[in-house]
Amino acid sequence: MRVTRSFHIGSVPIGGGAPVTVQSMTNTDTRDAAATLAQVRALAAAGADIVRISVYDEACLPAFGQVVDAAGVPIVADIHFRADLAVGALERGAAKVRINPGNIGSEVKVRMVADCAKAHGAPIRIGVNSGSVEKDILRREGGVTARGMLDSALSHARMLEAVGFTDIVLSLKATDVPLTVAAYEMAAAQTDYPLHVGVTEAGLPGDGNIKSAVGIGSLLLHGIGDTIRVSLTGDPVPEVAAAIDILKACGLRRNYVNVISCPTCGRTSVDVTQIAQRVKRELADIRVPLTVAVMGCVVNGPGEAREADIGLAGGGLAESGTAEGGYAMGAIFERGKAPQRVTGDLAGELIARARRIAQEKTQGKR
Repeated sequence: MRVTRSFHIGSVPIGGGAPVTVQSMTNTDTRDAAATLAQVRALAAAGADIVRISVYDEACLPAFGQVVDAAGVPIVADIHFRADLAVGALERGAAKVRINPGNIGSEVKVRMVADCAKAHGAPIRIGVNSGSVEKDILRREGGVTARGMLDSALSHARMLEAVGFTDIVLSLKATDVPLTVAAYEMAAAQTDYPLHVGVTEAGLPGDGNIKSAVGIGSLLLHGIGDTIRVSLTGDPVPEVAAAIDILKACGLRRNYVNVISCPTCGRTSVDVTQIAQRVKRELADIRVPLTVAVMGCVVNGPGEAREADIGLAGGGLAESGTAEGGYAMGAIFERGKAPQRVTGDLAGELIARARRIAQEKTQGKR
């Protein structure tokens, strides 16, 4: 486990072994407080722990303050070039600011932002993207490299450290997945800053999900990353689900229902897709670790279903069955118990039994 500095973003701990958190960013006009707040609430409802908002002119500040007051989650102010906007956002309750000290201006301005952040207990994220590396570093490296991205970030961090500010988060995002991974691996090996991990400008949903899962997931599996953001073009709400799915796949979020289902083949004797979708939908509210298997036949199904808390292996149509979806017969495997033949509404039977197991886990009976 990588040991990092630890502090809080509002009420949310970061670093020091705290759980990896999920972030996203609004894309409304920040000056429209109602629209921005609505999107913040949608992101929070989807599971975002922290939300970032661009503050790009003076007109954003009053709306930013209104959003902070009503958001219910920590709000990060995204600032470029202007120290006065960073100070204004902090004074209106920003839980963190994202800046590049190098483009804020003189040491006096950097100190002004750092002193204000310290006074309000707000950390600062230094965000370096592959497109924002300084020209002298690009010339030295012959282009964008992991070493150059880290050197750029550390030069900004030193500006903050020089004025006595140490609650720093680093991000080193590139559009290229291998470059992103290499930069974060280098930062993890050479610094103790908490790391905000993501693949920048990953693209549209679909391609962007794959790039993010490969980049973010590979880092998380090696203990690198303290907070994550999936960057997708369009509505930001799906970013949150994608980030949470990555955490689940990496074993970093466990209090949920994990539905495992077979890819199906010619032997499949029940509607695996329909059953699995219904199980996932109707058990989405459960907040204890629970693995539910949906398998299509009796070849691999029984063995794999037996590894879950509860599982179903399809057995085809019962002779007298006319069940929903055309299936009627299967076997339910509950851990530690002999398999039981079931007919009729297989999904409903599986869901009911899964809920009973979840309730027993909640009550400490399992």
